[in-house]
Amino acid sequence: MTITTVTSRELNQDVGRAKKAAKSGPVFITHRGEPAHVLLSIEDYRRLAGQQHSLAEALSMEGLAAIDFDPPRIRIDAAALDLS
Repeated sequence: MTITTVTSRELNQDVGRAKKAAKSGPVFITHRGEPAHVLLSIEDYRRLAGQQHSLAEALSMEGLAAIDFDPPRIRIDAAALDLS
């Protein structure tokens, strides 16, 4: 992921460049040297907004096969109850 920073003036002069940069990561837009806005691709926005996906969509997400998922096993012992 590439993070790009542009000034408000640069954004106004070349919106196309900012949109292209947003395809590879967030674009921070500054105003008077301070971060003021962030431009995101729709895919990044949806991911951050927590938009619901179907199970089929979630399982077909790019890069999912590379995730090493081996959760630890836990043992739950039932306590003996004294019902006297």
